[in-house]
Amino acid sequence: MLLDAAISQPIVLSAQVAASTLPLFFVFGVGLGYVLGRWRTPVTMALDFIVTLPLVFPPIATGFLLLMVLGRAGPLGRIIKSLFGVEIIFSFWGVMLAAFIAGLPLAVKTVQASIRRDTLKLMEVSSVLGKSPWTTFFRVTLPSIRKSVAVGLFLALARTLGEVGVTLMLGGDIVGRTNTISLEIYNAVFTGEFRNAAILAAILGAASLGILGLMHCFTRE
Repeated sequence: MLLDAAISQPIVLSAQVAASTLPLFFVFGVGLGYVLGRWRTPVTMALDFIVTLPLVFPPIATGFLLLMVLGRAGPLGRIIKSLFGVEIIFSFWGVMLAAFIAGLPLAVKTVQASIRRDTLKLMEVSSVLGKSPWTTFFRVTLPSIRKSVAVGLFLALARTLGEVGVTLMLGGDIVGRTNTISLEIYNAVFTGEFRNAAILAAILGAASLGILGLMHCFTRE
C-alpha cells in the first residue's frame, strides 16, 4: 500500500520539506529568538509582531497575501524570477516556504521566552566578567537555552507536517508535485478514497507522536 504513488509521493514530499526546513528553524529560530528576547526597541517590537502574526492570522489569508507578493505578477516574485530564474508559487519552494512560515513562530517564541526568563541575567554576568558577545552567546546563552531550542524545533517541525492553508495557496495542491500528506488526506476524502486517507492520517499521527516522544526525551532532566 505504501508503494502506491498516491500515498508514497506525499510522504516523500513532506519528508523533504521537513528536512529542508529543520536547519532553517534552527538558524532563524535561535537568531530571531535571541534578538527579540535580548532587546526591546521599536524595531524589535515590529519584528516580533511580524514573526508572531502567522500564529493568529488565518493561514489561508496568510497564504493569499504571500501569493500576491510572490506570484508571477507580485513585486518579489518578479525580482526572484529575473535574478534566479525560480518561481516560488506552485513549486517545491512554495511548499517549503509555507512550512517555514507556519513553523517559525513556534521556534522563535520558545527561545525568546527562555532568554527573557532566565538567560538575560547570565548574559549580564558574563559581560561583567569581560567575556565577548560571541563567547557569551556560544558558551553561556546556547547551553542555557538548549532545551527551549529543542522544544521549539520539535514544535515547529510538527507544525509543518500539519500545515494546510498556506501550503494550499503557495503550493497549489498539485497532485504528484506539491501535495503534502495533509493536503492529500483532504484530496482522498474529497474523492472518496477513504482507505488512502486513513493510511495517511495514521502515518501523520504516528509521525506527530514520534516527534512528541523525541521532544520529551531531549528535554527531560
